[in-house]
Amino acid sequence: MSDASLAFDLERVQAYLERTLPGFEGPIEARKFATGQSNPTFLLTTPRHDYVLRRKPPGVLLKSAHAVDREFRVQRALADTDVPVPKMHLLCEDESVIGSMFYIMDHVEGRNFDDPALPELSRPDRGAVMDDMNRVLAALHMVDIDAVGLADYGPPGHYLERQVGRWSKQYRASETDPIADMDRLIAELADRMPEDDGQRTLVHGDYRIDNMIFQRDGTRCLALLDWELSTIGHPYADLAQVIMQWQMPQGGDGRGLAGVDRAALGLPSDEEFIASYCKRRGLNEIQDFDYFLAFSFFRMAGILQGVKKRALDGNASNPERAEKLGRYVPVFAEHGLKALTHRKGQG
Repeated sequence: MSDASLAFDLERVQAYLERTLPGFEGPIEARKFATGQSNPTFLLTTPRHDYVLRRKPPGVLLKSAHAVDREFRVQRALADTDVPVPKMHLLCEDESVIGSMFYIMDHVEGRNFDDPALPELSRPDRGAVMDDMNRVLAALHMVDIDAVGLADYGPPGHYLERQVGRWSKQYRASETDPIADMDRLIAELADRMPEDDGQRTLVHGDYRIDNMIFQRDGTRCLALLDWELSTIGHPYADLAQVIMQWQMPQGGDGRGLAGVDRAALGLPSDEEFIASYCKRRGLNEIQDFDYFLAFSFFRMAGILQGVKKRALDGNASNPERAEKLGRYVPVFAEHGLKALTHRKGQG
């Protein structure tokens, strides 16, 4: 662990886990995953078993951000549902152990895809992976939140209204330079807010293929990761998150499908993915989808602005990548405005 600000005393961690985690035996080795901009994540290797430690980052943090305790709670609640998650072992709220709250979960062996074009797969397997991504999304939104003890996981009321307000404040708290398109997008989202249709489900908040682990030799999803933004809210926000990602440039930091011949590669179109989702959930249509898409671009711009601010403040998990991602804030703001303009033109 080369970054001293993120390193921790392995002997202290080992001693803590030997006291608190049944069946745990050291010695342990730790390796930091390159991904996980928000909450630093480490692979803990022991002779008998591999675990993952996910912690809050050091430094001054925005209120309600980096809530690893919420991540732990929601994944533990989903253990016996159709939503694949790693086994949760323990949550450590004692900051004296490593300097911040953390949790321990199983390490899920499998493969992770950064590029939604899935160039490493065959044509049939690309379609099968995307279909399983669709299956997990529909399963997530059909979880009985009362039965799994998550009815209070998010506040009641108008989800979009709440989220637009929250991310507007988060963006202003992290703002470094004025961005005219972002100012206009915030105003337009507040102006054109659709009425609450009453749907209230568990939402992931950052539903992307690179937050999923798939079978190493198959196409089934084994684990959905990175639940920091999860809450009780409107399911279409997650669906719009997928479509938003695909509208980004292919490769590199965009990790989208813009300009890709999806039919030739065996990948679903936006319309096909949405139709499969609706079929799984028994829905006839989705209203106000362009607003949800604009909201997704706006929220991602707010997230990336926070990443940029942490890089400038010296608190980023990966400073160089954080600064690079921060340059995309105006791009996401522009795409958000285009989505709303499309909706207005349809109106």
